[in-house]
Amino acid sequence: MTQTNIMGWDIGGAHVKAAVINPAGKVIAVYQQPCPLWKGLDQLRSAVTRILDEASGRPYQQAITMTGELVDLFEDRDDGVKQIIETMTMLLPKTHCLVFAGQQGFLESGHIQVTDYQAIASANWLASASFAAQKVGNGLFVDIGSTTTDILLLNDGKVLAQGYTDYQRLISQELIYTGIVRTAVMAVAQTARDQDQEIGIMAEYFATMADVYRVTGELNELHDQTETADGAEKTITASARRLSRMIGSDFFLEELPRWQQFAKNIRVQQLQKIQRGCEHRIKNVDFSKTNPLIGAGVGRFLVKQIAQSLDYPYLDFSDLFLETINQTGLSTADCAPAVAVACLAKEFF
Repeated sequence: MTQTNIMGWDIGGAHVKAAVINPAGKVIAVYQQPCPLWKGLDQLRSAVTRILDEASGRPYQQAITMTGELVDLFEDRDDGVKQIIETMTMLLPKTHCLVFAGQQGFLESGHIQVTDYQAIASANWLASASFAAQKVGNGLFVDIGSTTTDILLLNDGKVLAQGYTDYQRLISQELIYTGIVRTAVMAVAQTARDQDQEIGIMAEYFATMADVYRVTGELNELHDQTETADGAEKTITASARRLSRMIGSDFFLEELPRWQQFAKNIRVQQLQKIQRGCEHRIKNVDFSKTNPLIGAGVGRFLVKQIAQSLDYPYLDFSDLFLETINQTGLSTADCAPAVAVACLAKEFF
């Protein structure tokens, strides 16, 4: 077993997340940096460099998982995996580096073949769910992030996934493309309630779900590292103004309660969509009422509400760790794939 700290990386298309664990498996720190990867690999280089600087450049063993290969910077998924691995191995200190290849396990970064790319692509969900399965045994793992939601059934310490690729998981509803920060409001609802009447929502990129949860008072500003739809400030007033545009209305400060109600209605529609996904995964299986819903991601407060609604216990991903050191204000559950890939890689170093 390694006597060196391990750094786990989750390379996304909008953020880079990292976590450091010590040889005993204790989480020392978690990090997140914005990384609009579709703008170029320089965004990845910049984000990783900032995290390495923040982590003080100590020697670590490295473990990587990713979803960023999907951005339209790359010709296809294989090209994305190839370029991300090449970039990361150039940036990281010259230490042992493993890449998570899902069901294939971990591969040495220097020995990866073209035939491995599809297994590596977008496998971060399996890292998180596998770690949770090892810890909990049975349950429903739900990771609601800034952009997407993963819903995985856990049974007897294993992940019972129907799909593997994003395409397959969208069919099985194990991947629901909705999140609490970057998702456009128009992607969540086509109509809403306003002033006791149903109204259509404009198919315009005027507002995001970050605006909804800012207005409802549930958004942790540490979790919103994305530009607003109009490039304006991240305040409750500005968010309410962006939401008002979704139904062709002007915003007046004295009408803030109106937009709070409007935001709650959009929130309910997103919550219902995710809850339907959870119900779909546990129907027709022997899922005990004692099994927990394990919540991960920056939107896990919704998982807790779904668990209460469906009358199941709730377990926070952070509670899978006896003790952590919080240096950045982020929790282990905020960066679950990065934490999980570091923990899973521990036995391979």
